[in-house]
Amino acid sequence: MYAVNDIADLIITTIKCDDDNASLINLKLQKLLYYLQAWSYGINKKPFFDGEFEAWVHGPVNRVIFNRFNPQKTLYSEIQLSDRIKTDFKLENDDDEEFFEFIMENYAKYTGAQLENLSHQEQPWISARGNKNRYEKSDTVISAKSMMDYYGEKWQKING
Repeated sequence: MYAVNDIADLIITTIKCDDDNASLINLKLQKLLYYLQAWSYGINKKPFFDGEFEAWVHGPVNRVIFNRFNPQKTLYSEIQLSDRIKTDFKLENDDDEEFFEFIMENYAKYTGAQLENLSHQEQPWISARGNKNRYEKSDTVISAKSMMDYYGEKWQKING
């Protein structure tokens, strides 16, 4: 299992090195991290990195990464290559690289707002929010089990 900060740095490197002018805001980084973690639970039945996600108003948020960029950056602040802690982080094996690339190919093309909207339609975030209204604060953790069940079922449907 990787450290959440290492995976965040890898996402920053992947998006910004392809095109230094590519937009990467904290909101999008949060959602890309979430989908890596959620699909890892669904496909591999284990986390990809350490850390949990809370069901915030703007979708799943990892507090460690939020705190890393706060108060310098809000969820809507642009993240730069210079914001990385590690500039040379690499995944440990081909399976992890293939998984990472699969998630990035499917989700990195969307904006942070689009990914937020997508997460709002999915059961793990909805369940963790419970009866809270759309704009009510929440720090409820999205359970590993809910991600495993939801994305595991989606993975089974994809693979027939």
